[in-house]
Amino acid sequence: MVPIDSFQGVITFVVAARSSSFTQAADRLGLSKSAVGKAIARLEERLGTQLFHRTTRRISLTADGEAYFVACSTALEEIGTAESGLGPGGGEPSGRLRVDIPVAFGRRVVAPLLFEIANKYPALQLSLTFSDHLVDPFEEGIDLLVRFGELQDTSGLVARRLTRQRWAVCASPDYLARFGTPQTLEELTQHRCIVGHRRGQPLAWRVMQAGQTVRYAPPSTHQIGDGEVMILAAVAGAGLCQMPRSLFQNDIEAGRLVEVLQAYEPEAVDVHAVWPKVSHLRPKVRYVVDELVKLCSHWQ
Repeated sequence: MVPIDSFQGVITFVVAARSSSFTQAADRLGLSKSAVGKAIARLEERLGTQLFHRTTRRISLTADGEAYFVACSTALEEIGTAESGLGPGGGEPSGRLRVDIPVAFGRRVVAPLLFEIANKYPALQLSLTFSDHLVDPFEEGIDLLVRFGELQDTSGLVARRLTRQRWAVCASPDYLARFGTPQTLEELTQHRCIVGHRRGQPLAWRVMQAGQTVRYAPPSTHQIGDGEVMILAAVAGAGLCQMPRSLFQNDIEAGRLVEVLQAYEPEAVDVHAVWPKVSHLRPKVRYVVDELVKLCSHWQ
């Protein structure tokens, strides 16, 4: 357990770090400049490091000061979030929620749903990042992840299924007019395919064979590490592309893409919300996940 005196001077430090001088910090805190300076000096002595560079006119954080400021700011924000979850009306999510979502699915499906939630809860503030690669929520300071497929390592994490997504293989009408419409997997050897890649390796497709979903490696004509760009490539006629069907939906309805190889459609893939266990009781996480489950229900 952290000794109680370890927290002395933390608020003074955070206010000073957000100020240009100890004088300005003193005005904000309602203290004397001398009291602020002494509080910071005691804190530096206890930590055994210098937190500020000082000149006659300005203060600035040292490298250790920057690291300590991030930790203290996060801790104070969490305390504020916890307090906001208590008492009448405390159930509504508030504060900043950091969410990382897959690029194409995030832009086309999840982000609009998150904006809908944010409109419902005006005290909620979103910080969205988009990535298709694996992200460590602890290292990146992420409150909530949305990820496809089986979760390999859930130690220290909580996961909840949001929805299931059907797969589809699509190509543009122009591409099919030039190269023909494949009827079997064997015919794909005569086609151009758009595949994702991770760590320099092309990613296999998922197909149904003999009643089981298996991995299948199509010709990796174009290897693209961004799901949204993969869809753009398919619309541009660059080749066949496999994605969750919901990502193709608008382009299929508009006639920009045509679905093929439906006989090989694999089992639907799970989409999970994942968050650190330490965030489990935060209203902003709990409520946003509940809302996403409801809003994702039609994306089967």
